[in-house]
Formats: sequence, structure tokens, C-alpha cells
Amino acid sequence: MNCCPLRNDLIYGIIYIISHIPYKEGVLMELDNNNHSVFLMYYHLVLVVKYRRRVIDHPISEELKAIFVKIASNYNITLQEWNRDIDHIHILFKAHPNSQLSKFINAYKSASSRLVKKEFPAIREKLWKEYFWARSFCLLTTGGVSVEVIKAYIESQGEKS
Repeated sequence: MNCCPLRNDLIYGIIYIISHIPYKEGVLMELDNNNHSVFLMYYHLVLVVKYRRRVIDHPISEELKAIFVKIASNYNITLQEWNRDIDHIHILFKAHPNSQLSKFINAYKSASSRLVKKEFPAIREKLWKEYFWARSFCLLTTGGVSVEVIKAYIESQGEKS
């Protein structure tokens, strides 16, 4: 039995209100939720091959993508968009507040490096030593609205402090 029906009604009311705030003219925001929160967390990840070696062709990209999807499911992450160039990949994904992004990215880089070299052994000739990915990565947050729109919305709420 639910001990706090009023609290749940309040949470669902807030979810309804927030999810019906238009963020573009005529378009409503579709938020994810769980028992205690609503959220919408998109990230843009860019991974570069070590020393920008030109090794990512279509079959390798498809393998990298399949590995991403498999590992992402363990971290409450879902792939939204994938694209590649010959020496780097761009990934748009959606995450949950409890997703451990650094651990996920490290797990993905380690597993994908190992599995791609196993599946495509000829790639080793093009790489520097055993390294597939560069050590660093670029991770950017994305949003449905600009920072200016969020600031204006916050400024329009309640009393100013």
C-alpha cells in the first residue's frame, strides 16, 4: 500500500506540468522519469583514434556501434545518433541520472579497442602500438533549449531573491 498518495499526486502533477512546457513553438518536451524525478539528459561524445590513424571504415564503425549499444544497456544509456569519420566517431546518447558516464566511457573504450582488434586483426598494422583510442575524449551536454531561454524561464518564476 502506498503510504503517501498526496506526495505521488504532487510528483505526477509536477511531471505533467514540466513535460508540457513548450521548448519550441508548438513542440512539447518529452521527459523521462522515475519514482522521484523527471529528467532529460542528452550527451554528445566524440572519440578520436590514437594519433588520428585513419582506420574507421563502415564495417569497423558498425562493430563499434554494436559494442556501444551492448555496453550502454548496463549503464542506463541509449544510443540516439551515430556518425563517423575515418579517424573519429560522434555519438549522441541519452542517459539516466544514475549513469556513471566516466566509467561507461572507459568501459566502452577498453572493450571496443580489444574487440575491434580481435575482429579486424589487420587494423593492428595501422595503429600505434596496441592503442586504438586516444586517451582523452570530448563529452558535451545538449539540451532542447538554449541557456538564454532557461535563464528567462527561471527569471519569470516566483519572487526574485
